[in-house]
Amino acid sequence: MAYSMVVCVKQVPDTKKITGNAMREDGTVNRAALPAIFNPEDRNALEAALRVREEHGGTVTVLTMGLPAACEVLREALVRGADRAVLITDRRAAASDTLATSYILACAVRSLKPDLVFCGRQAIDGDTAQVGPQLAEKLGFTLVTYLEGLAMEGRRARVKRNVGSGTETVLADLPALFTVMETANELRPAAMRKVMRFKKARGAAEVAKAVETEQPGAAPEARAAEVQRRLAALKDQGLLIEQWGLDEIGADLAWCGGAGSPTRVHRIQSIVLAGGDYREFPPDLAGVQALIGELIEDHTIG
Repeated sequence: MAYSMVVCVKQVPDTKKITGNAMREDGTVNRAALPAIFNPEDRNALEAALRVREEHGGTVTVLTMGLPAACEVLREALVRGADRAVLITDRRAAASDTLATSYILACAVRSLKPDLVFCGRQAIDGDTAQVGPQLAEKLGFTLVTYLEGLAMEGRRARVKRNVGSGTETVLADLPALFTVMETANELRPAAMRKVMRFKKARGAAEVAKAVETEQPGAAPEARAAEVQRRLAALKDQGLLIEQWGLDEIGADLAWCGGAGSPTRVHRIQSIVLAGGDYREFPPDLAGVQALIGELIEDHTIG
């Protein structure tokens, strides 16, 4: 039995490279101050979907919400084996918290009519682990969190999930949504043939920006026609990253962006780790003897 699958992914700041500019004064993440990467557990969610397709057939659509720069993670998803990539981008979605984000994603996912939805357990920027469960609630899908193993049995899924102190196996009726852990699988290496092919994949915003840069003096109508020509060519080649706005997915603006986000930052606290007093010992025999003597004196050793 073939399955229609959607994988929700996110482009996130690389939290291993945090600097003092990582947070704005209002408590939001300053994404421009950090390099952007594919959220780690979302890669495992994609791998889980690809394995279901390999065993049973079907299609894998990767969906993300963000700025046009998020096309970068969609290109990587296509390289890894996704069949289709969709970017939801709209200025009116800015400042969406998890509640608004899950609503917007639900509007988009519902139009795709999937049997299975895969999400990473959580994103490394917010660490809330809320979007997946909220999305399942809005879709009315069976929810299974902390997935570590999956076997499809017709219109049911047999899932091994991590419960902290061990694992449990549950049966989930379809349609279902799974949040996937990093321990669920090992990622496949990228195929060079797909890397060379899908590095040329583009979304509408990227194409429009390229045309504007290349033809700064052209009339707006001429630039618009060139954009449409290039998008049609990308679609014919299977290299088009689809781009949807809030109107295309039928979203109610009252539930999107800041208007649909009840989360408020109460206080921002900066933690500074200050070093204490220290002594330097020369890198010779006398220095080593002095260091050992001091460690014995304060009972650290001996």
